[in-house]
Amino acid sequence: MRKVLLTATVQSHICQFHKPLVEMLREQGDVEIHVAARNNLAEKNGLKLDFVDKVYDIPFSRSPKSTDNIKAYKQLKKIISEENYDIIHCNTPMGGIVTRLAAKKARKKGCKVIYTAHGFHFYNGAAKLNWIIYYPIEKLFARKTDILITINKEDYILAKERFSCKVEHIYGVGVDPKRYYPVSAAEQVAIKEKLGLKTDNRYIICVGELLPNKNQSIAIKAMKMVVEEFPSVVLLLAGNGPERENLENLIKSLELENNVKLIGYVTNLEEYQKASDIAVSCSKREGLPLNIVEAMLSGNAVIATYNRGHRELIQNEVNGVLIDQNDTDSLSKKIMYLLDNEEICREMRSKGMEIAFQYTCNEVKKELVRIYFEE
Repeated sequence: MRKVLLTATVQSHICQFHKPLVEMLREQGDVEIHVAARNNLAEKNGLKLDFVDKVYDIPFSRSPKSTDNIKAYKQLKKIISEENYDIIHCNTPMGGIVTRLAAKKARKKGCKVIYTAHGFHFYNGAAKLNWIIYYPIEKLFARKTDILITINKEDYILAKERFSCKVEHIYGVGVDPKRYYPVSAAEQVAIKEKLGLKTDNRYIICVGELLPNKNQSIAIKAMKMVVEEFPSVVLLLAGNGPERENLENLIKSLELENNVKLIGYVTNLEEYQKASDIAVSCSKREGLPLNIVEAMLSGNAVIATYNRGHRELIQNEVNGVLIDQNDTDSLSKKIMYLLDNEEICREMRSKGMEIAFQYTCNEVKKELVRIYFEE
């Protein structure tokens, strides 16, 4: 029996992004799967980590300055020593660093260490400081890694050229097409009724943790112009995080309480995707955005800011629309343009679905089988 440890800074990361990996491991034979990460599930409306065999609550911190990571290192080192894992698969920047330090002895004994980079902080166009700080760290820790998995092509090319470990590329972490799929107009009305949404309103969805990087304030500001032309359009912001109060204040200052709704972290996100006509993402930085794939599979037209993750998925004016970062005026105009042009929306949705199917669970699982067992 194989024994596998998955680590990340927080448990919700495993819940949200690694079910396809766990399913793939179980499909390949007898396996015991453990998770080590900080328990943050109460913040995620009761998201459950009930698909693995054992869970360790480890006090990882996202901040490299936090002494909690020293505690996490000591606890994790002890667990790894006692459990004798065959494979350790780590994720997230601090989760990956602490895990690879703690797994040093285990790796010498034959344990395979895999790290998935969900988007390097250094990339074409990133601030010079990002390259000064993050690039040397990732290059150093690549030496403590057997396989580095990247989820966008830019990161793959960079790592392949510059890092001293085996580098692989996969199409994201996998989206379930049985959850995310387009619905008919009648089905959309029924979903709106179920969610308590007005059936004669049109909805725009913006999904992501409420963080400065996700930049939801741009979408809110864009709505000020949109509602002048389309007063029944409502923007739904799905997610929670430290920026919530700032966003609430912005909504009030722009008098958009009736047209912008913060719906928090929802476990039935697929229903909100299906209730919407357009999805927007205003992030400054993305590795490969799951929310865009989910939106495309749900049949939404997509508007997103230029960054490497969005560029990976969107060909401008073909299967979606790309705008410059922080360009509120362009975002407003593009939203109104799509609201007013159903035929163009329909074509973008069709092209978007073609792209998105590459990123579904079954396709990603095939790639993971190759990386884990066929290399």
